[in-house]
Amino acid sequence: MNYIMNLRKIVGSRPLIASGAGVGIVNKDNKILMQRRADNDCWGFIGGMMELGETIEETAKREVFEEVGIKLQDIEFFAVYSGKDFYYKYPNGDEVYNVVNFFTVKGDFTDFKIDNDEVKEASFFSFDEIPEKISPPDVKIVKDIIDYYRKNENSFK
Repeated sequence: MNYIMNLRKIVGSRPLIASGAGVGIVNKDNKILMQRRADNDCWGFIGGMMELGETIEETAKREVFEEVGIKLQDIEFFAVYSGKDFYYKYPNGDEVYNVVNFFTVKGDFTDFKIDNDEVKEASFFSFDEIPEKISPPDVKIVKDIIDYYRKNENSFK
């Protein structure tokens, strides 16, 4: 059982501060991988909560492997997100204030296999065709990623 679920046994649905990682995976065609989450039926980036003893980079890589089966080597730090805008109440009533460490990676990513427990579907999207129904904790990150992409001549390094 994971760290957050163990805490939930003690604190119930009350707000927790939860540190986690997300990853913007960009393929050679400059399309970004997004997943439609099983818990809220919204689109967002691959990611999740840190487990005890992990580095945040290990969290990012583990979550990507668990959710879409991609084994990452090098990831590049993008930004940290936190504060009142990263409060979220899950459909089951659990409340969290997210601290999201976001990374990007670009490579020749073509194949992935989704974890059907957490992910309804996943797909690469051009930056001009990002789905509209974004998971609330990812809204600001999506905006920042698109802004970065456009300011850097429509490309990721």
